[in-house]
Amino acid sequence: MLGKFNRGCADVIVTSPPYNIGTKYRSYSDTLPRSRYIEWMENVSLALRDVLSDGGSFFLNMGCRPRDQLLPMEIALSIGKHYRLQNTIHWIKSITVEKFDSSGTLISIDTTGHVKPVSSSRYLYDQHEYIFHFTKKGDVKLDKQSIGVPFKDKSNIRRWKGNQRDIRDRGNVWYIPYETIQNSRQRPHPATFPRRLPEFCIRLHGLEKTELVLDPFNGIGNSALACASLQKSFAGIDMDSHYLEYSFNRVLSLLRKDRSVQDTAQ
Repeated sequence: MLGKFNRGCADVIVTSPPYNIGTKYRSYSDTLPRSRYIEWMENVSLALRDVLSDGGSFFLNMGCRPRDQLLPMEIALSIGKHYRLQNTIHWIKSITVEKFDSSGTLISIDTTGHVKPVSSSRYLYDQHEYIFHFTKKGDVKLDKQSIGVPFKDKSNIRRWKGNQRDIRDRGNVWYIPYETIQNSRQRPHPATFPRRLPEFCIRLHGLEKTELVLDPFNGIGNSALACASLQKSFAGIDMDSHYLEYSFNRVLSLLRKDRSVQDTAQ
């Protein structure tokens, strides 16, 4: 399928492939031998390199089993033979923040986000995944302020050279929780990332220099929804026609909703 795309046509590739952890997909067996899976991911990345523009960004979301925590790094190393790893981003799905008063006394504990419980007594709950940001040469300039956050200490606005706004680099730790759903029918795919994740990636690369976004593991189309909201062209690939149809209908529904809002405003 990737052979049908023009060379260098995609400015951003953002995707989350199967993690080889035994997830039950409709049309794919997520249980390849480990070495074969790493080789497969390397081959996929090579095919994507031909499609990626010279100044493009390839954002790869990876997770793993608790008992095989080196796998994402090994995948990154294998892909790194053909790309430069420009950034490693940590996607935080749940976090606990403790607040203390001036005397050091704990005054509150706040936990937000969603976790996937781990039944083993050997492993901690896995509350984060990786987003590896690959580029061809490691020299792609990013629009860091497009996903920036306000300064907590406003004096830093003047102190930081070249900064004229109350906004700073978000850094490489992104807290992006899943949307709460009432039943599994609202998320008919067993492994998805939130829509804000690809939106952050696309904004970080730079909206002005992004014409086409590609997700080669489209799933139910959260990358497509992000592109629709950002008014960017999108191409998605998936081996399961059911997911592609579901994705298409989600995008169509969003566009109709946006059109309805615009018509009401007029």
